[in-house]
Amino acid sequence: MKIVLLDGNKIENAADMHRAFAEALGFPEWYGNNLDALSDMLTESTEPTGVILVNTDELADALGWRWEMLLRLLVEVRRARRNFFVTLDPFGLD
Repeated sequence: MKIVLLDGNKIENAADMHRAFAEALGFPEWYGNNLDALSDMLTESTEPTGVILVNTDELADALGWRWEMLLRLLVEVRRARRNFFVTLDPFGLD
């Protein structure tokens, strides 16, 4: 299983978020670095994948309006794929 860790203490903007996904999941060079492209990449993959979001208050601040869009996207992908998992603040650290 491939794991993407999105840490609000390390992600400062949308570019950092896309970089984290691309590096963890081995996206191709032509990855579009936008939410539509992310949705396509996650939906089309068949490899078991986990996304862990920590320090979510900071992550929400860093992503701005994209935060809610990202959450919706992750829920949609989870509904479409049985081998896709999402965990928010698993350690309960605030």
